[in-house]
Amino acid sequence: MLTTDSIRQQLTTVKYPGFSRDIVSFGLVKDIRITGTEVVVQMSMSTADATVPKMIKANAEAALAAMPGVTSASVRIDITAPQQQPMGAQSMPQTAVPGVKHIIAVASGKGGVGKSTVAANLACALAATGASVGLCDCDLYGPSVGIMFGANERPFADEDNRIIPIERYGLKLMSMGFLLEDDAPAILRGPMVTKYTQQFLRQVNWDGTDFLILDLPPGTGDIQLTIVQTVALAGAIIVTTPQEVALLDARKAVTMFQKVNVPVLGIIENMAYFQCPSDGVRYDIFGSGGGEREAARQKIPLLGQIPIDIPTRESGDRGKPITAAEPDGVIGQAFVEIAKQLRQTLGH
Repeated sequence: MLTTDSIRQQLTTVKYPGFSRDIVSFGLVKDIRITGTEVVVQMSMSTADATVPKMIKANAEAALAAMPGVTSASVRIDITAPQQQPMGAQSMPQTAVPGVKHIIAVASGKGGVGKSTVAANLACALAATGASVGLCDCDLYGPSVGIMFGANERPFADEDNRIIPIERYGLKLMSMGFLLEDDAPAILRGPMVTKYTQQFLRQVNWDGTDFLILDLPPGTGDIQLTIVQTVALAGAIIVTTPQEVALLDARKAVTMFQKVNVPVLGIIENMAYFQCPSDGVRYDIFGSGGGEREAARQKIPLLGQIPIDIPTRESGDRGKPITAAEPDGVIGQAFVEIAKQLRQTLGH
């Protein structure tokens, strides 16, 4: 016998385009009506992309039609246009992070592309341009900011019961790594992931921060969904390497942000090449020009090409990002140029 619970359960098999989460957890399903063997589902969503509701409707009706006992399945979707705002504007106070002017998400479609290294050095570069900068490590399962900045102390709370971020090299830092014992894993299920993510954003004292950099985990899971649903992002930066397998996942990351109307500020191609220090010969270890071609394909800026570099790895392992350790070096200056572009784009 068909029930609203069985219908709703079946709809959890339908994913929101660009996400790993389903349309039920996304809150799209508003009403379910069953008349004998006929099912009508009412949904509501806000999007500027007309292809998204079409895909959801088709996939949901196909899923329902596959249920035993269903002879007719109809999905109706009420669509509202999202409120438009200028890039970088904070016109949604209900989703703003207190004390922060601009929030930038640093993301990647896959792991292993050096996203956290890019986020750490970008934060240092923005600070080098005179901005007040915070770095929030949103990768709860694999936090690395503490190691990269040589910080292992526990944060304290202020008189308003807000967490005081750890400070290193002029940056405010927050990471799950500050809350865990050495080598202890973060064993968290969906609701707790959402809770910690919200606490790191809204219960940390970020007062006076011009730019808050969010180092996201790879992929399109709970943490990314929580952030794009609840935080007014100035934009997102996608990190990739030149090879096609990384670019394929970078496209998914770009699509994810575009589908939820978050501006993609550009692509950073990391590990773009290796320049031998002994003879100056350049080696394109992971291919050549992939980031540039993808940026052109997506019609978004290529913010920079960062070479693979032994001192960059050594600095991160020692707890001082290369941009803080050698601000006038090739890598440091590359990140400073990216920081200047971002400030110009965001008008700050």
